[in-house]
Amino acid sequence: MTLQRRNNLHVTGEGALTMILAHGFGCDQTMWKLLVPHLSKRYRVLTYDLTGAGQSDLNAYDHGRHASLWGHATDLNEIIDEYATGPVILIGHSVSAMICALATVQLPDRVAALVMIGGSPCYQNSGDYNGGFSLGDVQSMLATIDDNYLGWAGTMAPVLMGAPGKPGLQEELLENFSRTNAHIARHFARVIFLSDHRQDIVGLSVPTLILQCPGDVVVPMEVGEYLHRVLPESQLSIIDNIGHYPQLSAPDACYAAMEAFFVQRGLGNE
Repeated sequence: MTLQRRNNLHVTGEGALTMILAHGFGCDQTMWKLLVPHLSKRYRVLTYDLTGAGQSDLNAYDHGRHASLWGHATDLNEIIDEYATGPVILIGHSVSAMICALATVQLPDRVAALVMIGGSPCYQNSGDYNGGFSLGDVQSMLATIDDNYLGWAGTMAPVLMGAPGKPGLQEELLENFSRTNAHIARHFARVIFLSDHRQDIVGLSVPTLILQCPGDVVVPMEVGEYLHRVLPESQLSIIDNIGHYPQLSAPDACYAAMEAFFVQRGLGNE
């Protein structure tokens, strides 16, 4: 099976640097539609669907390989090996922020910079770490997804998107959730919300931009601050936005923060 078929790859732009964008749970690469036109003016931009999501080959979703985020990180590194030369910039939203970080742990020399949008290494509270959810919260959510995934999607899409006054975005997110294979979604939700990758990423020294929204109902501000503390080459930028999807609800602010970071780091000036 080709990677093109497995992950529904699309490439736009002709910049010297390759930039790879990875989407979050229940979605596909259309989540990047408002940023790609800007980014492709200066970069070679590759978007793809996570294995098991969107228009990827659902048969390639392996409950063994993809039983942890490391499997998705390996998928990403296979894409980098085949479609990029030299170091790349990885941009990950939500769970893919951590997938991109783990891919960097696997092959640090291949990554010039990371951008984490609403990313979290651990969603559960633990000691003085506020991940946003208690174990009971997580178990209740997973039980709801098991019992009625589409019902969960209908209830949560407006809450997760936020974006007051932009009902079209909430409907778009619900459509994404509804297109997702429910069996895969149930499995992937467990992989995400029961994982803890805090120790895996501590000290990761790749230049990293952390984009955090104070109105994110999934990832509290404390998580962004935690990432900033444990990633020595990181920068924390706050996006004034309500919701977990600022690349759709606040694309101009996201692009401005990324562009400033890239310029500061001398990326994309070739």
